[in-house]
Amino acid sequence: MRPYCNRNQPDRRDDSRRGTAAVEFAVMMPLFLMLVLGTWEMGTALTAGTKMAAAVREGGRLASMDFEKSLAPGQTANEKVEADIKNFLTASGIPGDNVTVSITHADGASAGSPFDLQDPDNYLELFRITVSTDYESVGSFPLEYMAGQTLEESMIFRMGRVALSN
Repeated sequence: MRPYCNRNQPDRRDDSRRGTAAVEFAVMMPLFLMLVLGTWEMGTALTAGTKMAAAVREGGRLASMDFEKSLAPGQTANEKVEADIKNFLTASGIPGDNVTVSITHADGASAGSPFDLQDPDNYLELFRITVSTDYESVGSFPLEYMAGQTLEESMIFRMGRVALSN
C-alpha cells in the first residue's frame, strides 16, 4: 500500500507513459479516417447503383406498356424510354445529363445491336436496357478513391404490350 500522497501531484510511475496516447492517436487516426471515408464512398456507389437499377426497372416497365398515345410528336418509343429513365435519375439525385442509356437486343445473332421498341418484328423478343455513368458525377467527396470508375446497371426484359386502362 502506498503512503499517503496528495492527489494533485502526479504519480512518478506514469512519467514513462506520458505522450503515448497522442502518438497512438497520430498513428491510428489516418487509418481510421481512410476506413470511414472509404466506407462512405462505397455506400455512395451502392446507393447510386440502386437508384440506377430502379430507373432501369421503370424504363423496362414503360417499354412493356402501350404508350403510343403518350409520345410527343416526332418522338420514338426508344427516345421516350431514355428520356423517362434520365428524368427518373435526375429526380433521384443523379444528374441525368451525365447518364448513358442504351436499349439493345439481349440474345441471338443480333445481341448488342440497337433494339427498336416500335418494331412489330421484335414482339416477345428479349432486350437489354443499360444505364451507365462516371462515378465522379455521383461521388460525394472531392477525394478520388474511385476516380475513373464507371457505374453500370443493366436488366433484360421481354418485349410485350400491356394495355393501359383508364
